[in-house]
Amino acid sequence: MSPTEAARAWVEAWSEGWQNHEHDVIAHRYADDCEFLSHPLRELRRGRQAVADYARHTFAEERSARFAFAEPIVDSDGCAAVEYRAVITATDESISTLAGTTLLRFNSEGLVVEHRDYWAMTEGDLGLDPPWRTIT
Repeated sequence: MSPTEAARAWVEAWSEGWQNHEHDVIAHRYADDCEFLSHPLRELRRGRQAVADYARHTFAEERSARFAFAEPIVDSDGCAAVEYRAVITATDESISTLAGTTLLRFNSEGLVVEHRDYWAMTEGDLGLDPPWRTIT
């Protein structure tokens, strides 16, 4: 699988998994021995199960989410960057806007071996109108 195909498959998995709160759909796109960092100030996690656990925990805090991903920026060496934005309604009914970029590295099978997220969140609904063209 090419890095571009892998990055698009990652976006599709996150889109489906996030929309339906299905953590296993997301975790399936990660290698068994992957490294996963959900924020630069959080602990590095390792393994596909850690990704599933992160998604399960995060989804438990959400009532709903609207989101958009930008077209991945991909390098031929198996690395990609994907911008995203989401408006999240939490279980306590508070609304926040999340904007970030995920840096990814894929193996030859197209699975994520390295995931680094950099994001910021603010209160309120700022919409999904980032300055980039979305693919979902």
